[in-house]
Amino acid sequence: MSDRGGDRSGRRRARRALWGALILLCAGVLMAGGTGWWAVEHYTGRVNRVPHAFPTDVPPGQRPAPNKGGQNFLLVGVDSRSQLPTTGTDAKAPPWKPGAQRSDTMMLVHLPSKGSTAYVVSLPRDTWTTVPGRGEAKLNAAFSWGGPPLLIDSVQRLTKVRVDHLAVIDWSGFRKLTDAVGGVDLSVGGAPARHMNGDQALAYVRERHDLPRGDLDRTHRQQNYLRAVLSKVLSGDNASHPLRTKHLLDRLTESVSVDDRLSDDGLRDLLWDARSLRASRMTFLNAPVARTDMIRGQSVVLLDGREASALWKALREGTMDDYVTEHSVDRLRPVVQ
Repeated sequence: MSDRGGDRSGRRRARRALWGALILLCAGVLMAGGTGWWAVEHYTGRVNRVPHAFPTDVPPGQRPAPNKGGQNFLLVGVDSRSQLPTTGTDAKAPPWKPGAQRSDTMMLVHLPSKGSTAYVVSLPRDTWTTVPGRGEAKLNAAFSWGGPPLLIDSVQRLTKVRVDHLAVIDWSGFRKLTDAVGGVDLSVGGAPARHMNGDQALAYVRERHDLPRGDLDRTHRQQNYLRAVLSKVLSGDNASHPLRTKHLLDRLTESVSVDDRLSDDGLRDLLWDARSLRASRMTFLNAPVARTDMIRGQSVVLLDGREASALWKALREGTMDDYVTEHSVDRLRPVVQ
């Protein structure tokens, strides 16, 4: 993997994809911080894998076709009831036990096969959908009932978009990563941005009851946090100090788990292909929503079927540039309140 030029591209067509949005942190600091390709070799070998992450009993008619214009990754933030870490090499408890975790954050991350842009589409946790074998329920219940395989199956049936890979982080890892970059600056309620550590940032992204649009505003908070972290790491002091880079990479591998289909070679290719991506080139948006409602005593989000179908098609076919240009989207603003 030390030959990053023509030999490798001659062996295989370069795969422009993304190991979840958080792995961009790793790509940026490795290249900008001067830690070298040896560090990529070292750290990709340390990343924790989630065994049997993908569903295996999906009927042929429910299996989405391969994506045409890039790859799509499911980034999941888990609200675990365990007091111990459940993701990354620092995990002291299983990544999933029935009823013990829910997926509070779900993002489809798309990187086109050409260019250095990326798209992050948030799926509201309260999205009302069909969970295979369980009937109608909120989307985040799928992870609680069946872990990564059931969540991936539910997302794929909802969107008809193939999930190529999975990245999972629990709230313990979230705090570690935030503190590893020295905290983030986020605006709350229109006030000037304030500096937040891991615990404060976690409270920021989890809040929804006092927000005007509830879950929809919370997804934008999650996107705003991710953008703030990426901007700080990829263009700030963390990218120019080897010791800070090592500290960040240590926290990253301690905190994040990926699916067991993503090999070390695959990770290295993803990191190399994503080396020029910056937060300013990423587009953050919510899945199209028709309205909120109450079903069976639960507050739920109902997606706009027509608009959502156009979005899913763009993710499958790699035409997200056209989709964003031609459709009115619930897009992350420069400052999220």
